[in-house]
Amino acid sequence: MVLASGVAVVHGLAVLFMLTGALLALRWPRLVLLHAPVALAILAVNLAGADCPLTDLELALRGDAGYDGGFLGHYLFGPLGLDEHATGTQLGVYATAFGLNALGYGLLAARWWGASRAPGVLQDPTSARNTPAAR
Repeated sequence: MVLASGVAVVHGLAVLFMLTGALLALRWPRLVLLHAPVALAILAVNLAGADCPLTDLELALRGDAGYDGGFLGHYLFGPLGLDEHATGTQLGVYATAFGLNALGYGLLAARWWGASRAPGVLQDPTSARNTPAAR
C-alpha cells in the first residue's frame, strides 16, 4: 500500500510537471530537455485513448483496494463532484494543458528568437561588459 501511494505521488508530480514544466523552463531553460518528452508521452497516451501506465501500476499495487476510473477522476474530479468523462471536463483539462504549455513554449521561443536576432547584445544588463566604460 505504501508503494502504491508512492506511485500516486509520482503520478501527481508528473501531471504537475506536464502542466508547469514549460513555464518553469523560463527560469531553467535546460528543463525543456526533460519536459518536452514527458509532455509528449502524456499527450500520446491521452490521444491514443490508452490507459495511463502509472495508473495501471498504482491500481495493480493496490489490488482489491483500488478504485474505478482514472487518476485525475479519482484524486481531482471525484472530490470536486465533476464527471471526468463529461465533455466540459475534458475540454477544461485539454485547454488548461495546452494553454499553459503554449504560453511557456511561446515565451521561450520569443526569448530565443529575440536573442538570435540581436547579435552582440548582451542578455544580462548587469554584466560588467555592458557598462558605458566597457564600450
